[in-house]
Amino acid sequence: MANTKLLLSDLAASIEYVPSKYVRPMNDRPNLDEVQSSLDGSIPLIDLQGLHALSRSHVIRQIADACQTDGFFQVKNHGIPESVIHGMLSIAKEFFHLSESERLKNYSDDPLKTMRLSTSFNVKTEQVSAWRDFLRLYCYPLEDYIHEWPSNPPSFRDDVAEYSKNVRKLALVLLEAISESLGLERKHIDKALGKHSQQMAINYYPPCPQPELTFGLPSHADPNALTILLQDDVLGLQVLKNGKWVAIHPIPNTFIINIGDQIQVISNDRYKSAVHRVVVNSQKERISIPTFYCPSPEALMGAAPGLIDTHHPALYRKFTYSDYFVKFWNRGLATQSCLDMFKT
Repeated sequence: MANTKLLLSDLAASIEYVPSKYVRPMNDRPNLDEVQSSLDGSIPLIDLQGLHALSRSHVIRQIADACQTDGFFQVKNHGIPESVIHGMLSIAKEFFHLSESERLKNYSDDPLKTMRLSTSFNVKTEQVSAWRDFLRLYCYPLEDYIHEWPSNPPSFRDDVAEYSKNVRKLALVLLEAISESLGLERKHIDKALGKHSQQMAINYYPPCPQPELTFGLPSHADPNALTILLQDDVLGLQVLKNGKWVAIHPIPNTFIINIGDQIQVISNDRYKSAVHRVVVNSQKERISIPTFYCPSPEALMGAAPGLIDTHHPALYRKFTYSDYFVKFWNRGLATQSCLDMFKT
């Protein structure tokens, strides 16, 4: 009976072994003893306070270096109050600790729904499942979607809306800085994203009896423009750097920023879409909350004209973001991104 559970979180507590559908092939397992640590400073921590001071040009250079090298960096002094961050993490945990019947009111395996609770990644097409449940929310424009969000816990909509509004402000600051770091007009990426879209996943990774056999999420790059990640204090996120996996140690009240495929396209490959993955552990549940800042579906994506010349021809054909996302979704999570399908 246990295996008929729709959500992993309702199955995980009652099992001593990882069910076969979660077991990765031998050549695609975490190999946790080969992972390096971010405690050596290998993942830059950028102080965004400098963007509003005379040191702006220095911060812009730091962002450029991080985007060129790894597509990944951390930020502090980002302007989002600690109370908003703690409120978001707290309500996320509260939601996943609701009763099974209460949570399942939000369940759907239809990827077109703009609010849904589901499990793994694409349950209809994937061959091996990922060790996570997730609540997916559309967040912008807020007034179009907030009425769809869960009404339980009672403060869920208020807490998540406050967090979403704050993260959108941060996203716009970062898009300006990234545009500037490419030598483009500050609003270039903002305009390139059309009407903009903002989505959030609240990821829940239950303790796993055999974490060496599976992933919370296998390696992949994000299809959107920019991802702003909030995580609790439990290790899990790993980023690929110089061919080695680096475990990102959580720092309270910071965010992880990673460049997605669309900024790689706009930058004409000057900047890298970051490859990352999530591992799980046998002792603790983990919550992570990525905000995916995206072009609107009809936005026409391509390299910025200012980054194309005789020596640097456009590397990608023009495409709409909706076309790109359909290919990403149907293909599933993979170390190689979908970008190759759109090259000139």
